[in-house]
Amino acid sequence: MKNLPVKRKDEMAVSRSIEHPFETLNRRMNDLFEGFFKDPATAGFPELGLSKNMGLVSPKFEVSETDNAFLVSAELPGMDEKDIELAVDQNALILKGEKKQEKEEKKKNYFYSERSYGHFHRTIPIPDGVDKSKVKAKFNKGVLSVVLPKNQKLKTERKKISISPGD
Repeated sequence: MKNLPVKRKDEMAVSRSIEHPFETLNRRMNDLFEGFFKDPATAGFPELGLSKNMGLVSPKFEVSETDNAFLVSAELPGMDEKDIELAVDQNALILKGEKKQEKEEKKKNYFYSERSYGHFHRTIPIPDGVDKSKVKAKFNKGVLSVVLPKNQKLKTERKKISISPGD
């Protein structure tokens, strides 16, 4: 009874016997090579310490609105202004960046070197009525702050609508 395969819904047959170490190694190597040809952003190899987002940086963004402007802030720790490209298109704010880290340690008995790279590209739609000639950006302590001022027409177009209680 121990070696009878057990079938579960939507799963392959699983043997209750202990798998031989070489079979385990073979299976894991096959999984590794199959994943090698997948998109690195979706493959992920936890055995090697590589996450599903290797090579990609995913900064946190916050978008808000005031009476006079739209505000965008992005957390970009470990990056410098020179690593960031910012542009305003017809109807979008385009933010690109690349994070590079290199660490090297030399001691008498060993040499340690580690490099990591990541990139991101984010397009944030902006409404008509932003005065693109007055957009300003500031980078301070790993936080990029962008101010997209509204033109006068957009500031006055908003109309408050009163809400009456329902029956």
